[in-house]
Amino acid sequence: MKRIVVLGAGESGAGAAVLAKKVGFDVFVSDMSKIKDKYKKLLDAHGIEWEEDRHTEEKILNADEIIKSPGVPLNAPLIVKCRENGIGIISEIEFAGRYTDSKMVCITGSNGKTTTTSLIYHIFKSAGYDVGLAGNIGNSLALQVAESPHKYYVIELSSFQLDNMYDFRANIAILLNITPDHLDRYDYKMQNYVDAKMRILQNQTPDDSFIYWYDDPIIKEELKKYDIKAMQLPFSELKKNGVIAYIEQGQYKIEVPTPFNMEQEELSLTGKHNIYNSLAAGIASDVAGIKKEIIRKSLSDFPGVEHRLEKVTSVAGVQYVNDSKATNVDACWYALESMKTPVILIIGGTDKGNDYNSIKGLVKEKCVGIVYLGADNTKLHNFFDSMGIPVRDTHSMKDCVNACYDMAKPGDTVLLSPCCASFDLFKNMEDRGEQFKELVRNL
Repeated sequence: MKRIVVLGAGESGAGAAVLAKKVGFDVFVSDMSKIKDKYKKLLDAHGIEWEEDRHTEEKILNADEIIKSPGVPLNAPLIVKCRENGIGIISEIEFAGRYTDSKMVCITGSNGKTTTTSLIYHIFKSAGYDVGLAGNIGNSLALQVAESPHKYYVIELSSFQLDNMYDFRANIAILLNITPDHLDRYDYKMQNYVDAKMRILQNQTPDDSFIYWYDDPIIKEELKKYDIKAMQLPFSELKKNGVIAYIEQGQYKIEVPTPFNMEQEELSLTGKHNIYNSLAAGIASDVAGIKKEIIRKSLSDFPGVEHRLEKVTSVAGVQYVNDSKATNVDACWYALESMKTPVILIIGGTDKGNDYNSIKGLVKEKCVGIVYLGADNTKLHNFFDSMGIPVRDTHSMKDCVNACYDMAKPGDTVLLSPCCASFDLFKNMEDRGEQFKELVRNL
């Protein structure tokens, strides 16, 4: 019996372990941190051996293959040792793909992944398709393949997941954009990160579709290097030669495979960045054969995504918006671009090699105050303090929300759009957003 070792016992790791056990592997799960009770119960229910708070090398280095959690860096000492021992390392998505013939709709990009993935899932569900949601959101793809298989999967893929995918094939691949992000995981080399994102194209055939943002300068250059076999379906904000979907005179239009149009003002998502997300989702749904009237209705009644430009409440004439998912500078740019009122911007956290110059113009134009929220705000002080905008320095969400309340005037918007990861002060991005919402609602 072949041995599979799963490193990391979160959603993806626990799901991969269950599938591996079901298809006949000897399975062992190891996590350097505490394992959540719900995953312990899942592993125990399937008779899977696990350990937490350590990695026992003699139980790991005898594996035939390793399934690595996306959160474990490629240069982690144990991963390096596994490679030196000739053990193959794959992702949960790669593993799950071996045991299903379902159609895969896969979305990646530096920004907009979650919104686009959730929107496509919403459209497919509204059309009555048998569809699962997986990847960075939803439930583990491997667990769904093992216990509740679907005909379609809509999968949000991070660069970390793509790093360890080799034979997996996206029937519909969507590449939204590529901007600097996670460079701390890629030796601070942009090309390494770009190469990871471009892996979404691998293994596509002429029967498949590749949807991408035509105007992204990095994508445009990278595509010159690839022999793309899939049908190419580029989109742009405006009509131009070479694109098949765009906005024209207030109309949302898709030309192929089935012509489709609707009023732009009927789209439930607002802001320039959401035009791209809505176009990509509409094209994918069109390719999948969903009827026009269902696409139209779904694009207009989609409720949005938690922690992404989520309106929390209004207090004393001030609107509070939770954009905790903005963990890079480009995401913050999109959030600021969509603001129509003066902004108190909350920014800070674990810096990932950020260059804040791209938002400098929008900060000057839109912001009447900046509140730093991080364990160490030195880099933010050095960049923003000289701009002449009032700033406050905080190191907890409670102090941050109180500072915003003091600074904001009626008609302002307080925008949590941090540009940074959350791990200096919070468990994760969701924890940061939840704390913000709770404290705001208690003002």
